Amino acid sequence: MEQNFIDIAKKAKQASLAISGLQTEVKNLALNKVADALECSAEEIFNANKTDLAEAQALVTSGEITKSTFNRLKLDENKMRDMIQGVRDIAKLDDPIGKVLLKRELDEGLILTKVSCPIGVLGIIFEARPDVISQISALAIKSSNAVILKGGKESKNTNKKILEIINNTLSNIENFPKNLIQQVFSRDDVAQMLKCDNYINLIIPRGGNKLVKYIKENTNIPVLGHASGICHIFVDKSADINVASKVVIDAKTQYPSACNAVETLLIHKDLEKSDELLASLQLSEIKLVSNPEAWDVEYGDKILSYKFVNSLEEAIEHINTYGSGHTDSIITNDVENAEKFMNEVDSAGVYYNVSTRFADGFRYGFGAEVGISTNKTHARGPVGLEGLTIYKYKLTGNGHIVDDYSKGKKKFHHRDLK
Repeated sequence: MEQNFIDIAKKAKQASLAISGLQTEVKNLALNKVADALECSAEEIFNANKTDLAEAQALVTSGEITKSTFNRLKLDENKMRDMIQGVRDIAKLDDPIGKVLLKRELDEGLILTKVSCPIGVLGIIFEARPDVISQISALAIKSSNAVILKGGKESKNTNKKILEIINNTLSNIENFPKNLIQQVFSRDDVAQMLKCDNYINLIIPRGGNKLVKYIKENTNIPVLGHASGICHIFVDKSADINVASKVVIDAKTQYPSACNAVETLLIHKDLEKSDELLASLQLSEIKLVSNPEAWDVEYGDKILSYKFVNSLEEAIEHINTYGSGHTDSIITNDVENAEKFMNEVDSAGVYYNVSTRFADGFRYGFGAEVGISTNKTHARGPVGLEGLTIYKYKLTGNGHIVDDYSKGKKKFHHRDLK
């Protein structure tokens, strides 16, 4: 029998309050137990994923899902290894909760402390990627947040199996709160989630532009995420052609359906061997496209838009006009140009002589991520533990009252304490 969504949300709220004071040792124990359980149950997860892949193949044929969505759905040995290692890595990270961010004596005996704390209840809506379940669950545990997950129907068997393993493990951890990680499945659940601002504190969508746009237009709950991944690489005139070729090929072909794959290549008109660069891309089975309609397209495939520009300034202007604020890179041997590019390109990630594919919480050492944010408030770029915390102010004194300061009997001296 399906649970009422409000009941699920209420349980999540209760769980978020229960875990807020849980000791770091208990959270780390839970994470390591989860990693062990996932490793022991890998074959069960692969079998569930095979079922999803078989069913999804028909959806690709009918045009209901794209080829890139199908590719994201597949859980192979490498993804499984990274998924499990990500959980273990999160267990090794410092607890982000209870950190003193500021300590200030406002007046003698009147101490203000700014302390990190959990956000509360997260609503995560994602498409295809089954490894998201373990990443988000692990981050939620370590950051003391509750989470309600809604995955795509194309990955329902894999999602159910992974969460079953996680929750079975957590149920055997002494003092661990129940209902911290819950999962819903229907479109109606999504509609209910978006209305549930009494219980859910943050919505994080992981999917295409259409999904993110729908969520932002249909909720009053703050939304953290990115609508699209229109990533650029600019090859400056001083670039090493071998470096440029290697980086662009990696950024386009290593995982074409990822949001941090490059979609547009900008080439300085004075770059020597530009023909050689384009030829190397074609030899790597990259289809090149050059027309204005392509500048804001996210292909999710081995297709790359390219354009010749007259200057670094024109490249920056193009990126700030057509980019999605995700990740953009410059290939150059000119340090000043690299600094100018990284300072003036308005994106969450700005890179110098490296592939855009590095935009990832696991590669940043965050253990994992709940997604990549192009927001300019709260969290930006790959969102790991720190992005799942907020803060509160604690003020302690001894009968201090505002009236004494209003009448000039006392004065603030605002002295920061170590």
